[in-house]
Amino acid sequence: ILWQGSRVAIDFEGSQLALRFDCLEGQSFFDVGVDGTKCILAIRDDNDQRFVFQPALGRGRHRLTLFKRSEASAGTVRFRGIDLAAGARAWLPAPPVYKLTMEFIGDSITVGACDEDGDADQWDNRQTHNNALSYGALTAAAFSADYRNIAVSGMGVVTGWVDVRAGQIWDRLYPKASSSPADLNAWKPDVLLVNLGENDDSYSHARGKAFPETFADAYVSLVHAIRKAYPSARIILLRGGMYGGSQSAALRDAWQTAVARLEAADPAINHFVFTHWTRNHPRVADHRAMADELIAWLRAQDFMRNHSSNH
Repeated sequence: ILWQGSRVAIDFEGSQLALRFDCLEGQSFFDVGVDGTKCILAIRDDNDQRFVFQPALGRGRHRLTLFKRSEASAGTVRFRGIDLAAGARAWLPAPPVYKLTMEFIGDSITVGACDEDGDADQWDNRQTHNNALSYGALTAAAFSADYRNIAVSGMGVVTGWVDVRAGQIWDRLYPKASSSPADLNAWKPDVLLVNLGENDDSYSHARGKAFPETFADAYVSLVHAIRKAYPSARIILLRGGMYGGSQSAALRDAWQTAVARLEAADPAINHFVFTHWTRNHPRVADHRAMADELIAWLRAQDFMRNHSSNH
């Protein structure tokens, strides 16, 4: 289970449940739910792991749900399945009824990094980095959308706090430039939202360098690659959520230049700028404010009504 926002669901019967994992790299955290009872599952050990669900389960049919709350670049793990009571059965659950598909591509803002931290951002324990309460997940839920999140903390378009660039991983299985390509035909977004540039600005500023001159060209190239992969998607270009996206004139000007070029050539590209922003990484309340802004704007767009009616 790789990217944040990945989900698993299984129906089962009986009073016992254990979950099995292995092949851990880094650390991975999940929201685990059974019949409305929820807990956080922390996987930090590379050994073959078996976790027993502790709350009492009655007889009859139950549903297990897993949501990967921590980001892919912090850790990945393999889910091996479940152990049940002797003689108990399991079923494939009825598939969710989605109205459309939505994908978010971005950095730590889109990941939901630090959103459950206190006053200071921390990166040692990713349990408080909860993608389920990020603006992307909240927005997708508001539209009953099948949700995907391809984002890496510290990642930029030209430069950033990590070595990988958005153009190297947005279409990969893992958040690594050396990763195999993902099968982009297996799942296609109706609406794809891109929120990048914060790290190009903050990293350059921290190193005493000018904002990258090649940002606009690289941003346009990235969006062109996305369009080639998803010719039918509505692409929304986002800016904001933290200081750089809101207050940096250099990022704003380069982003606006790129957006103008893209929108002039492609009528299925739009843009949206968040009003709400924070100096630290957005906390849950900030993500809720950002989601509220984005949801209100999307609901006013004709293409959202068109997409919803097609499913």
